[in-house]
Amino acid sequence: MTKKRKKSFYQITQERYAMAAEIMDLREEVREILSEPKNVIQVHFPVRRDNGKLELFRGYRVQHNNILGPYKGGIRYHPQISMDEVAALAAMMTFKCGLVALPLGGAKGGVQVNPHDLSPTEHMRLTRRFTHALATNIGATYDIPAPDLGTNAQTMNWIMDTYSNTVGFSGRDLHYGVVTGKSISCGGSLGREKATGQGLVYLVEEWARLEKFDLSHATYILQGFGNVGSNAARLLNQFGAQCIAVMDHRGAIANPKGIPIHDLIRFTTEKGTVVGFENTEKISTEDFWSMKADIAIPAAIENQIDEKVASTMNVRLVAEGANGPVTIEGNQILVDK
Repeated sequence: MTKKRKKSFYQITQERYAMAAEIMDLREEVREILSEPKNVIQVHFPVRRDNGKLELFRGYRVQHNNILGPYKGGIRYHPQISMDEVAALAAMMTFKCGLVALPLGGAKGGVQVNPHDLSPTEHMRLTRRFTHALATNIGATYDIPAPDLGTNAQTMNWIMDTYSNTVGFSGRDLHYGVVTGKSISCGGSLGREKATGQGLVYLVEEWARLEKFDLSHATYILQGFGNVGSNAARLLNQFGAQCIAVMDHRGAIANPKGIPIHDLIRFTTEKGTVVGFENTEKISTEDFWSMKADIAIPAAIENQIDEKVASTMNVRLVAEGANGPVTIEGNQILVDK
């Protein structure tokens, strides 16, 4: 018997797009234009590691569409990143910007690397070489990167500095806008770090209002404890909501009585993982997803809740903090539930 081939993230995104286009009766020529990215960029560049060894890295930037304005989208560092994933995320950025009527297009990029394996100096050298490789494919009025999985404000500072020195001094002040998500001292915006987590919490608040649900009595499980997940948890903590399980790249932990979020943030800052946090039990991935709670927050990577996971879930709300964390098949099971 032939095993069913798993769909790629890009294929899933294309299917979702086709479904949406059909529902809204999108004009055929617009469907055609948005069906593929405008530009696909792949670069290879060498980086000197701290041990003196030269290593070749692969980077991507997919510019999906800029009809509404400059391309806009994050840069992620992840070992499993691929052109397929970046193309899907770039398309999603176009749709998200269009949905909320921002004068921006969609793009996404990244480097195939495990950021946890990089020292601070290696992170800097890799970022600067990647920026050099992209060259004039980015710019304040053309394509504006931002932080994403595995990158942060410091990464954006390095991109801005490298880019501004690469393109020269003419109109140099304008080059500071080549990225968003910079540190405040380098021209960043207040509130940027918590923005995605804050947006998620606003929507949870609205759901609670419509359902007449008291968030002070809420319990939730959280996948991903990076920028989005940790900030969403910190903000939900202000309502009195209790996090009873957290999962990251190393494993999952649980405490039915509640996990103190601020202590967990301090712990992960030092240890780099939630695993080993005091007064918690390490649990399996299956036990994590099947835990009974009011809310589940997938805030890691795409395609985490497929039909198998969705069929075991026991929550009232799935609040998506990641890009495309639920597959089409998983989504239908959740709707049916």
